[in-house]
Amino acid sequence: MNFSDDDSSPAPSALPVSSGELPVSSGERPDLRSFHVREDVALSGLCGNVHLATGRTCILPERHPGSCKFVGPEDASGMAG
Repeated sequence: MNFSDDDSSPAPSALPVSSGELPVSSGERPDLRSFHVREDVALSGLCGNVHLATGRTCILPERHPGSCKFVGPEDASGMAG
C-alpha cells in the first residue's frame, strides 16, 4: 500500500464511538447497567457483583477493597433492602 500526501481516502477516526448509553448522573452507580451486578443488592449499598459461573452474589460494601465475598442467591436476597 502506498501512502502519499495526495491520498484522497479519509483518515480513520481516533475519536471514541458512542455506545448509545445515557450519561451517568453524579452519585449513580454506572455498574448498575451491567448484567453482572444484582440491582436489588447494589441499591442497598452493597457490591452486588454476581459470579456468573455460580450465580453467587457479593455482599461486601460498594467499592470494597480486595476480593468479593460471594453468597448464594437466597442469602443475597436477605441482604437487599
